[in-house]
Amino acid sequence: MAKFDLETLRHSAAHLMAAAVQELYQDVKFDIGPATEDGFYYDFDMSHRLTPEDLETIEQAMRTLVNKRLPFERFELSRAEAEAMLTGKGQTYKLERLADVPEGQVISFYKLGDFVDLCRGPHVENSGQIGAFKLISIAGSYYRGDEKNPMLQRIYGTAFEDKKTMHDYFQMLEEAKKRDHRKLGKELDLFSMSDMIGPGLVLWHPKGAFIRYTFESYWRDAHYQNGYDMIFTPHIGRSTLWETSGHLDFYKDSMYSPMEVDEQDYFVKPMNCPFHIEIYKARLRSYRELPLRWAELGTVYRYEKSGTLHGLLRVRGFTQDDAHIICTPEQIEDEIAEVLKFSLQVWKDFGFKDIKPYLSTRPEKAVGEPERWDIAIQSLKKAVDKIGLECEVDEGGGAFYGPKIDLKIKDAIGREWQTSTIQFDFNLPERFDMTYIGEDGRKHRPFMVHRALLGSIERFFGILTEHYAGAFPLWLAHEHARVLPITDRQHDFAREVERELKKRGFRVTLDDRSESVNSKIKDARNERIHYMLVIGEREVENGTVAVRSRNEGQLGEMNIDQITDKMRFEIDHKVC
Repeated sequence: MAKFDLETLRHSAAHLMAAAVQELYQDVKFDIGPATEDGFYYDFDMSHRLTPEDLETIEQAMRTLVNKRLPFERFELSRAEAEAMLTGKGQTYKLERLADVPEGQVISFYKLGDFVDLCRGPHVENSGQIGAFKLISIAGSYYRGDEKNPMLQRIYGTAFEDKKTMHDYFQMLEEAKKRDHRKLGKELDLFSMSDMIGPGLVLWHPKGAFIRYTFESYWRDAHYQNGYDMIFTPHIGRSTLWETSGHLDFYKDSMYSPMEVDEQDYFVKPMNCPFHIEIYKARLRSYRELPLRWAELGTVYRYEKSGTLHGLLRVRGFTQDDAHIICTPEQIEDEIAEVLKFSLQVWKDFGFKDIKPYLSTRPEKAVGEPERWDIAIQSLKKAVDKIGLECEVDEGGGAFYGPKIDLKIKDAIGREWQTSTIQFDFNLPERFDMTYIGEDGRKHRPFMVHRALLGSIERFFGILTEHYAGAFPLWLAHEHARVLPITDRQHDFAREVERELKKRGFRVTLDDRSESVNSKIKDARNERIHYMLVIGEREVENGTVAVRSRNEGQLGEMNIDQITDKMRFEIDHKVC
């Protein structure tokens, strides 16, 4: 049997599902059915209201079509022929999608049994080549993602080459449910969101805020150690700033409505870059000052459609760990290599070891001289080569304003997350007329690189929570240890232990409730406390604590110096 990539397989499975839906239900209107990173979906408009019980029925119909080994038949039509066919079938959504096809582009369809779909392809050869598949859920979806349009019914599914791979995938999904940061955020009292305040706006509770403070402090220290300077910028800016940057032309729908101040429109910032450029332009710059490395934990606001919001992973107000590097063409290769090394070290400090770079190169439509693109792309490639990582290249996949490297990490259960971005920008230096005085005494255009290391603080916290299932390593934890006296008679010594450990810089609490010690241990474990220091009569006599570790179990008796040394080592060496 011919081998097909997973995207082709899943796209074909979406068509297979649509063909089954057409067989089962009357008057179905179809929109789109693409492959996705995790599977596929298809959007339908029909009078029958789908229920979870319908998914098994549709699956059975899909299996029947698989057994028939129906061919995926491609054919092309003129625009007039395509319009006539879709009109005759009453497929109004497909007619609108047809209008999106540029003039002169081939208009192709695929036929599977009685089902015909406007589609570029490709597909497997026949339905029998579609391996293991499973329909997962039903959701509502506005046509074209616009709340003003009709609500369609969307069926999500997934497909794999074989049943074992699919079985492993669903096991991973079960584990992912346990690790869901929204669930853990509530259980561990880390953060919340309020309808009174608005969706996509995060409230950080004391425990979550302390973890955030800890990794932001690490972030700042690491940046200073790697030659960056910190800057701070306002949350709003005049409309003229966003006109110059191009945001009002290309990004206005994602920006919050302007406010009028002194008869001038001001917008809440969706990005930090224009502010950093204005700092650069505050005075004339010399080549002797470059490179400049400026970093900011800058909070931005973007209007995301309500259907796309997802816990901390997709929000409307978030803090970017933003940095910009401004340098000469001669400096760019070394700067990129240092950025990449720095990024890898940070991810490893947070406990992520499986990291892969993806390089996106010049698209057909691009700004900036081709020579600059060549220098930039080569500097990205050489930086990846220097650190010995395998890099996947997406030819033509860069933004119109510059090539980039994206780093993707794998978490504890094998999911891949896109995180750090190293993005060249040939657009904003031109728009803002950024220059420096070179060694020759003339003005030159600097290179500018956007660098988001963690991405956004909120999204990073969500990823971190799921990676560790809420059991953060000791150096990040909001509570290092909990002191657990067995009876009231040990309370005085327990308070001494608590005070001494706090004096030594540890975050410690005392559980002096009138509960059994087993109940206290259970609560501490549920709260993911790293060390439980149990104190009974023997420990009081010996001046020790009985140490239970979340990860290592019973560790026996230790005195204060011993438990201090153990915790200090883990924190200083960022043991994950």
